[in-house]
Amino acid sequence: GAFANTSISELLSFQMEMTYIQKGSNNPKMNDPNNPNDTEDISSSYTEIPLLLQYHQSNKLKIEGGALSAYLIDGYYNDLNGKIPIYTVNPFIKYDFGLLIGIDYTFSNKLSLNTRLSNSILPIGTEDYNHPNTYNSSRKGKYNSVLSFALHYNF
Repeated sequence: GAFANTSISELLSFQMEMTYIQKGSNNPKMNDPNNPNDTEDISSSYTEIPLLLQYHQSNKLKIEGGALSAYLIDGYYNDLNGKIPIYTVNPFIKYDFGLLIGIDYTFSNKLSLNTRLSNSILPIGTEDYNHPNTYNSSRKGKYNSVLSFALHYNF
């Protein structure tokens, strides 16, 4: 991806990004708890736009927080045989909105390591909205929760 960063003050800066990100999971199937080797995966690809406020703790360390919006490029369930063709429409909501926090450690004028934790605010599965009566204490919907590591190169 790419980002643009501008200083607000000596201690604060604002950063806007546009990134391509792949997300997914590997979970035991809920309908067959007797077969732990039978798994169903979620695979999804997004274009994501994080908006960040960064606090400059020191010359080397920034603490950041903000919001993100993402557009789903592709999302599907798959198993050991590949993509599961049971869905005639995409099983995921096209847009994802979330919050994030992170740290950015600068190695040099050009290179830094970024670590972030982000989470969706709203469920990402269409069934979470199409079947609202399925909400209960054990089923609250699917959310994107991501721990990411990235190297940033500053031009």
